[in-house]
Amino acid sequence: MQGGAEYTTNTANALIHLYRAEVGKMTAYRQRLDMTTNWSVVTSAGLASFALGDNNNSHVTFLFAMFMNYFFLHLEARRFRIFEISHHRVRIMERFFFPSVLNEKVDPNWYLLLLAELARPRSPMTRTDSMGWRLRRNYLWIYAVILVAWFAKLDIDRAKDQPLTPRDLVDMAVIGRVPGWLVVSLVVVFYLYLIRLAIRATRDYPLEEG
Repeated sequence: MQGGAEYTTNTANALIHLYRAEVGKMTAYRQRLDMTTNWSVVTSAGLASFALGDNNNSHVTFLFAMFMNYFFLHLEARRFRIFEISHHRVRIMERFFFPSVLNEKVDPNWYLLLLAELARPRSPMTRTDSMGWRLRRNYLWIYAVILVAWFAKLDIDRAKDQPLTPRDLVDMAVIGRVPGWLVVSLVVVFYLYLIRLAIRATRDYPLEEG
């Protein structure tokens, strides 16, 4: 082959089967990612309907929804990291193996990169980055809706003969003996933490430079 690498039939078949297997794993984990997001949406919608359906239901339901979505976010981030392991292997073969088969000159030692990935599987994305990436794609929108619905619940519970002020919302956020200002402060800190995760998340791969 002019400029390309020579592969035995067994080697070529093995790499092709590996490629198909990794693409299959990517497809399976893509479905799992969508499933986790669906769980989050359905859970949030159900809790919001429960909280807003009766004035006697506490606004704490929305705080529970925030906690549940953080659990789903962690679960989805873990699945996303596993997805990226197969994605990285697929990109290695797409970057080197198939171009060499198609007669393009590539680094003849590219297989060492693939062997290293197979010997010690590791995601190219950290847990923090994977959480930030899923936040940007899905969960920030879900959290935004929950926050608006929480404020709506606080507004519904207040006396209607008074104009709405931020002080009223803070006072209505009280939970038992926990003052409203502390509840609101914790929610604000939590949302700032989520926004920080989303902003700082990176998705840079060595094979994608340039």
